[in-house]
Amino acid sequence: MIRFFATIFSRKLTRLLTFAAAGLFPACGNSSNALKINDLEKETQMAVPRSKIPVEDRWNVEALYSTEAAWKEDFEIAQGNEAVRWPELGEYKGRLSDPKALSTLLDTYFGIDRKLSKLHVYAHLRMDEDLGNDKFKSDYGLISTLFYDFQHASAWIEPELLSLDDIQFQKLLAHAELKPYRFYLEKIGRMRPHTLNREQEELLALSGQALDASHRTFNALNNADMTFAAAIDSQGKGHSLTHASYMAYLRSPDRALRKTAFINLHKSFEAHINTLCELIQGQVQGRLFLAKARKFEDCLEFALFPNQVESAVYTNLIASVRRNLPLMHEYIALRKKILGLSEIHVYDLSVPLAADVEIKMSYRDACKAVVASVAPLGETYQGHLRKGLMQDRWVDVYENARKRSGAYSSGCYDSMPYILLNYQGNLNDIFTLAHEAGHSMHTLLSKLHQPYIYSSYPIFVAEVASTFNEQLLMGHLKSVMKNKKELSYLINHQIEGIRSTIFRQTLFAEFELQIHRWAEEGRPLTPALLKEKYLELCRDYYGPDIVLDEEVAVEWARIPHFYTNFYVYQYATGLSAALALYEKAQNSADARAKYIEFLSSGGSRYPIDLLAKAGVDIRSSDPALSPVDAAMRRFSQLMEELKQCF
Repeated sequence: MIRFFATIFSRKLTRLLTFAAAGLFPACGNSSNALKINDLEKETQMAVPRSKIPVEDRWNVEALYSTEAAWKEDFEIAQGNEAVRWPELGEYKGRLSDPKALSTLLDTYFGIDRKLSKLHVYAHLRMDEDLGNDKFKSDYGLISTLFYDFQHASAWIEPELLSLDDIQFQKLLAHAELKPYRFYLEKIGRMRPHTLNREQEELLALSGQALDASHRTFNALNNADMTFAAAIDSQGKGHSLTHASYMAYLRSPDRALRKTAFINLHKSFEAHINTLCELIQGQVQGRLFLAKARKFEDCLEFALFPNQVESAVYTNLIASVRRNLPLMHEYIALRKKILGLSEIHVYDLSVPLAADVEIKMSYRDACKAVVASVAPLGETYQGHLRKGLMQDRWVDVYENARKRSGAYSSGCYDSMPYILLNYQGNLNDIFTLAHEAGHSMHTLLSKLHQPYIYSSYPIFVAEVASTFNEQLLMGHLKSVMKNKKELSYLINHQIEGIRSTIFRQTLFAEFELQIHRWAEEGRPLTPALLKEKYLELCRDYYGPDIVLDEEVAVEWARIPHFYTNFYVYQYATGLSAALALYEKAQNSADARAKYIEFLSSGGSRYPIDLLAKAGVDIRSSDPALSPVDAAMRRFSQLMEELKQCF
């Protein structure tokens, strides 16, 4: 978990959260090359004790550390002497103009970082199994604190490197001793205008844990303390409402169940709206503080600069999507017509249009389907994924009491890629598995082909691999459709994927940009201001046909990604790039080979360059060349396909 400022955002975070609620492609299939529509082989119980979940359905954390005692022993070794930790780092102060000394220091630094990353992954996986377990929370707090201490102990390195004159620095870049670190050092060199002196860097390093308080508090409130009133179906029967079950209820044909799930979930957030407003304000103010301290023009530049992503990529995304909002409005009107509704509400947006088609799968069948769908990527890729899902227990499958909500892929250089799910067997869950499997295979291939320092890929390209796998699964399923109803079901979910991953995430991105601009202007964030802006954006994006209930105004309060610095736009750019790469890969073996090379490149180049080498220019603002505009054209084509099914 690299903590140098120049690289913290250019490496994949140990906890790459990709929450299913953010909007993923839903669909399903199986390995028999035929669509299977059936009931779950067993009903997934909600919020059961973890001890009731079979071992084969839990991730294999024992492969990382066989016991908690083994983790504790490793932790104590890593912790060392509390008075003087990592004295070997300090031995090189004042010597970084010497290539040999710098090479030895970096070897030492990354060796420590690698050990801490392994400890961190185990602790966070355990904590996410049960967010109310004090022992797991304590262990996670211990390793997090140790990481902050490590950040502090190494905070002098970049300032000393950047205190060298340009001739000295260029000599380091050219020296054979430092060849393995050349790209890493180049990235540090870019930070010269934004790196402070040694004392100031140490002070900023000390602030890290305090500035993360809003994020930690939101996670505790959202995942452990927040409770929801039961959702009520049309027969008056109550259904337990959790983060995991919420998405399933929104896809229910029972409109009363959808409505009460939507209202009751958001009412709980409304009850804490002042607290949640202060938390998001604290998060934004923390970013503003760091942006100013590091002499960036604004928070957006601060977030994008380390990965050499221009602010125009972000603003071009918003401009491209806004240019195509009439397509979204057309889709809302079409959905309203097909569903036969006099009014269409937000809780009507996820229900399948083919009401009498229900596609569910057991987890085992979902694994077979996902593995079958990746065959175009070759036997090696497919074999790795089959072994991970079906033998090595990469996945923690089902919801249990106090388990973290959503879904993500995580891991480190010395672990398997781990996947957290809250699987209930619906269409979205199967595509969530494909999505996270894409992340995990990206992680695995990067680890197999890159040294530790370049094994973690930039967040900017992370969503490409995950959504590319969703396209593979969708293509596999559409090739075996038996009738128009089944086909319409999947086409609509493909449309919904673009709606929720490009349109909706761009709405989030525009909201996030606005609240940061208000902070930069010195305008305090209030619940009323945030609600008003969020409703305004929803009116713009969804158009005149939708009815916006008052609960919509508080949706921003439940979005975890607003606590991850300008993250959400990358879902939209990632899917746009994935659609472009998928189209190329369908028709060209060379394009497929380039895609595997892209997955194997880790963080060895800047993300824009990684995509360009694979065949996509995400910087283009020309509607004829922009991947975002191409995705909008694909959205329009899918709507035409959908119309042909009704």
